[in-house]
Amino acid sequence: MQDDKIGDAEKVTFEEALSKTGSILGAIVWGYWADQHGRRRTLILSLLLGAAINMVSSLSVDWVMLLVLQFIASLMIAGQYSLAMTLLSECVPIDRRTIVVMMVSSIYLLSQGTMAVLAMPIIPLSFSFYLPYLDIQFNSWRLLLVIYSVPSVLTAVWLYFMQESPKFVYSKGREQKALQILKIIHGINNRRSLQEYPVKCLTRRRSHTEGAVTTVNHITPLFRKPLLKYTIIMNLLFLLDQLSAFKVWLPTIANHFMQTSHTGNGTHLNLCDIIATSVKDSEESSGTCALNSSALVIVLVVGVILSLTNTAVSLLVSRVGRRNLAMAITAVCGASGVLVNLVPYSAASAALFVLQLMGIVVFGLYTAMCVAFFPTYMRALAVTLTMTGSRIANFISIQLINYLLTNNCEIAFYVYGSALAFSTVIASFLPNDHRTRTTQHEILEEEVADGSIDSF
Repeated sequence: MQDDKIGDAEKVTFEEALSKTGSILGAIVWGYWADQHGRRRTLILSLLLGAAINMVSSLSVDWVMLLVLQFIASLMIAGQYSLAMTLLSECVPIDRRTIVVMMVSSIYLLSQGTMAVLAMPIIPLSFSFYLPYLDIQFNSWRLLLVIYSVPSVLTAVWLYFMQESPKFVYSKGREQKALQILKIIHGINNRRSLQEYPVKCLTRRRSHTEGAVTTVNHITPLFRKPLLKYTIIMNLLFLLDQLSAFKVWLPTIANHFMQTSHTGNGTHLNLCDIIATSVKDSEESSGTCALNSSALVIVLVVGVILSLTNTAVSLLVSRVGRRNLAMAITAVCGASGVLVNLVPYSAASAALFVLQLMGIVVFGLYTAMCVAFFPTYMRALAVTLTMTGSRIANFISIQLINYLLTNNCEIAFYVYGSALAFSTVIASFLPNDHRTRTTQHEILEEEVADGSIDSF
């Protein structure tokens, strides 16, 4: 790029939108591929392809090339979260599944804050190396793209030394291979030889995947009883949870908040008034759009709070139940979103906004529910498919919230806060999983019999 001016709001917004489109298109394909060829293999391929293309995009000669490469990269990485959670859940005992998924989600919630930490020392760097063959200047933002790709490569290498999901292998009729994987996992966990594993064989029960597996008979069970109910409800729950769209604009909102706070005139303003004041001041000033470093610190702090909240939720879930906890969180956080602009004090309004964002933790609960509701042979596809509605809505919400924050800010909080609160009603139609241990196992056995849940 000759001038490297890629930070314009319109370009960033369009790039984010195109990235979401790639995620939508790629997620279902990766989910289906993982159900056919394995979770581990699919994740390794996705991680390496995404990292490679992202690194290549750091050498883009213009904004269009960057946009195209980032779109392809988003196709490659789509579904990584759902596939990782599927692999994880299938490698732990069923009574530990939810808490493990929630604990790992805590790390995922730190991602935006971690990216902000990496950007803070790198973006201000003034170095510039001319690459004559491409006629570009390799500078700080290009280096940041390369650094953002490194964790994917390291994760792929780590996954190479891990085992495939034993449940997936078993569901494909390879009982001896599944047993061997279980022996290896047991040996590593307990530092014992493979011969000490107490299980000598796996009993073959009726498989859902007996016979030829086609795309049609792989997908259609999701839209027939007994899975249809869970498909509809989980799609609606993910659809009504659009807080990740607000999280995309968190750096911008934090920047507006810090700019107004520095003037000392925003004490008795609500969050939307602060945003309006900051936008007006920016238009009257030189028009620079540099992000306040304090705003990046706020992004990091919010990420840490989200992670700690998710950890606390993971400790409570066994006592309260996934459904009941999700209902409580969506009710409180949805109400907070509605109240954000009804409180005429900047600190209180900002606190309510952060509390609204805490509702993001239900994403981990919803993921744990999906893992429990759908059988192994279609689990990866089911988890990614139920998130697809949310991705499509998120694509729209990012653009809509960007417009509303400037033109009709209050509407954004009223509508999305109410939608989150309404999901409490939708979740109430799910089975109450807050049962005694004995009752839970009886329910699981009954649901396995009719094919709705896989208990291996």
